[in-house]
Amino acid sequence: MEDVVKRWTAKRKSALIIEIIQGKATVVEASRSYDLSPCEIEGWVDDARRGMENALRANPLDVRQEYEKQLRVLQEAYGEAMLELRARKKLAALVEREDYA
Repeated sequence: MEDVVKRWTAKRKSALIIEIIQGKATVVEASRSYDLSPCEIEGWVDDARRGMENALRANPLDVRQEYEKQLRVLQEAYGEAMLELRARKKLAALVEREDYA
């Protein structure tokens, strides 16, 4: 294992994940060696497993399409939250006006 890594490229991440999957290193060892949090490394391992599973499907999902779908869902949720926030502010202003009337 390298001790000093300036930038974690996809190639470096995948090499580390392969070592972990093959049992040549553990998440804890990698965490200590590279001064990374175990959660970060585990996230990489989870991402790799999802990607590998998708790549081995008979009909792999289009990653871009899935990303755009998730983005649309989040944008809709954000829009709804903004509408609710505006409604609450207007209601608070109306209630405040009634209190002073």
